[in-house]
Amino acid sequence: MRAPSSVLKQQFLKKWIMGLQVFGSAKQNMSILERKKAIRLSADIALASTRDGRTCWSRALIANASKEDDSKVLVQHLLAPESERLKKASIGLVMDNKRVRCKKILKRSCCIKRVRKGAPQVVLAKSIAKRMVMRRTQVLKSLVPGGEFMDDISLIEETLDYIVSLRAQVDVMRNLAKATEVVNGK
Repeated sequence: MRAPSSVLKQQFLKKWIMGLQVFGSAKQNMSILERKKAIRLSADIALASTRDGRTCWSRALIANASKEDDSKVLVQHLLAPESERLKKASIGLVMDNKRVRCKKILKRSCCIKRVRKGAPQVVLAKSIAKRMVMRRTQVLKSLVPGGEFMDDISLIEETLDYIVSLRAQVDVMRNLAKATEVVNGK
């Protein structure tokens, strides 16, 4: 079940601010590139932690962030109470991904079909449509964190949840930018 949008936004804002504070206290004089990376990383981890590891994309974001040395502290700080559970879930995700990838390679090698030159137009159109769907599915899998290891149905479900979460993230960031402009008098 998805959290209502306002609850999701509140959780995201709270965790994002905590993440920014962790980066702010860790290093006072940051370059612009370091600030950009800190803002993005804290936003990604905050967004993933609001989903409590219930989605594949959130576990994939946490797993990717846990690989880097400079972001481990942030991940541990934002996920403090549920840290061990989420780490175990993301490790399980990596193991399951290897199995799924092997199955997909085997499936592809067994199911390759060639269309004959003299085939009817309907068969040719179906094969073209199928290739287009496969290409677009591959693009979608590359956009959703952890998507390359999902089957088509779970990819669609995860994509929908990811879009809702990203929309909440954008709304919070826009509202924060507007509030900052009001405070600064611009």
